[in-house]
Amino acid sequence: MFAVPGRLPAIHAVAIIALLATSAHAQQRIPLTLAEAEDLALRDEPGQASLLAQAAALDEESVAAGQLPDPMLRTAVANYPIESGGFTTEGMSQVQLGLHQVFPPGDTREISMHRVETLALAMKEHADGRGRDVLTAVRQSWLEAYYWQRAQAIVSESRPFFEDLATVTRSMYSVGRKDQQDLLRADLELSRIDDRLIEINRQHARAVAALSEWVGDNAARRLADKLPEWTGLPSIETLRAGLMEHPMLRAADARIEARQAGVNLAEEKYKPGWAVDFGYAHRNGVLPNGEPRSDFVTLAVTMDLPMFRKNRQDRRVAAALNERRAAIDSKEQLLRRLRSRLDAEYARWTDLNRRIDLYDRQILSLASDHAQAALLAYQSDAGDFADVMRGYINDLNTRVDHIRLQVERAQSYATLANLGGLPR
Repeated sequence: MFAVPGRLPAIHAVAIIALLATSAHAQQRIPLTLAEAEDLALRDEPGQASLLAQAAALDEESVAAGQLPDPMLRTAVANYPIESGGFTTEGMSQVQLGLHQVFPPGDTREISMHRVETLALAMKEHADGRGRDVLTAVRQSWLEAYYWQRAQAIVSESRPFFEDLATVTRSMYSVGRKDQQDLLRADLELSRIDDRLIEINRQHARAVAALSEWVGDNAARRLADKLPEWTGLPSIETLRAGLMEHPMLRAADARIEARQAGVNLAEEKYKPGWAVDFGYAHRNGVLPNGEPRSDFVTLAVTMDLPMFRKNRQDRRVAAALNERRAAIDSKEQLLRRLRSRLDAEYARWTDLNRRIDLYDRQILSLASDHAQAALLAYQSDAGDFADVMRGYINDLNTRVDHIRLQVERAQSYATLANLGGLPR
């Protein structure tokens, strides 16, 4: 008659689980927009995180590169007699304790620190470039999956018409108004529609699998039905100016600066390095007058003598200069490749705009009108059934091609946004 208090937590747990399951199911029903896919792809992206971790490691290493080498501790027993006696019998017997500190030549430490800092900067630019590449990749993948989703919808919506057309043809054939060739043609085209749907489903599954690399299980959600409003672009001159600030080019500049630091570092080797030695020696025993033997203190300065430079310093400078030249040439090669890609993609974007405009103004309406005219002529026995099938298949292909052109234009925009540095 009365509820058992101990059961309340269990009831609450079941309710919470049911609520979470309902929430997850509702989330799966929400269409995946391109903006959400971008956020999912960029959130905790492992490739970018790896590059940033490497940059952080180089930042730490740059601090270490600017420090003095660790001092060296020296302990020794000097002039100890091995035949007889001990520390008190020989006047020069000593226990020594010393420190040795090396100072690298010239501005070696400052240059080394700057060199590693520029390498860290290059890695950070690579991470920024990785972010752009991921954004482009998820956009391309989402748009490709969107195309196959829309193609699937368009062909599926058209199938009932071809099925009805086959049914009508079969009925007219049964009363002798049409011949068997029309009936076979109708059945053949209906089978081709089914085969086309199978291929579309296969391509859609591939596109979803590619999208899952960036958004995980969210790729299984239905995509939003609206394409992004990417219909305008800056001028090619503006995009070229933006290209010069591309992260990959900035990373190349940082590598050149690091190679220049390498040249400066090699040139510092012409300067002498030096070291300081400080030692303390303790002696036991007494002098003939009874006074204790005095301890010793030693201070010494040593210096490198870079006299034989031909096969050491000169070679290192030559190697560093060649590495800098290679870095400069690599940047020029990268710039030419990116600029060529930008120009080609801009030309593609322009042509796609022209084609889409032609489809919107003429081709779509003409294809639909041609199909309807062929059907009216066939129904009045003034046309051929083959013309009807060709007209409606052409109309179907035209609508699918129109979607493909819109998707390709959006994909082209994604590439140009990467190269020209356009904001999201």
